[in-house]
Amino acid sequence: MGLSARLFFYLLVKRSIYILDRGSFWGVVNWTMSSSRVAIGAPALIEHKNMRFLITDRPTSSNLTTYVQQLKRHNVKNLVRVCEPTYGTEKLQEEGILVKDWVFSDGGAPPDSLIKDWLNLLEVCFSNDLGSCIAVHCVAGLGRAPVLVAVALIESGLRYEDAVELIRTKRRGAINAKQLAFLATYQRNHKRRNKCVIQ
Repeated sequence: MGLSARLFFYLLVKRSIYILDRGSFWGVVNWTMSSSRVAIGAPALIEHKNMRFLITDRPTSSNLTTYVQQLKRHNVKNLVRVCEPTYGTEKLQEEGILVKDWVFSDGGAPPDSLIKDWLNLLEVCFSNDLGSCIAVHCVAGLGRAPVLVAVALIESGLRYEDAVELIRTKRRGAINAKQLAFLATYQRNHKRRNKCVIQ
């Protein structure tokens, strides 16, 4: 089907543009005209071995109370914010949720220093509090946040293709071509290969 035959809708949600189409163009979000539409902004729980991640889109000040309740239901103790801050963290901190501001460029791959911090967080969280969950969000929850989760899955021993597939089954359209190329060449951290924390 040609580009001109495709039907595109642009929906402005929380200052982000989501592209919805009736097909699989770019794989951003596949939308069918049935009652089982893909829920935009629905959190994606990714579980593998002893790790649990909640990938979300960026909350706003107006829905932050509901967002915090959702994080608490998943036993989130750490929230990693990889996009520019647009809301205060006071409510999160009051509920015992620590916020890490690890911003990196939209559509890009995380820098080495951020990956090091991320791996340290994984080690601390998943060794000290079994059953805990780390929440990660970017603007739409389709690029930067899923890439960090994919890095964790690769560190646990998954091939990058399997890590991406696992994430995409829960978060359709996640990870763009540039990020996919980064994951294809990502090398596991040798110092952590034999650690039992990231299994």
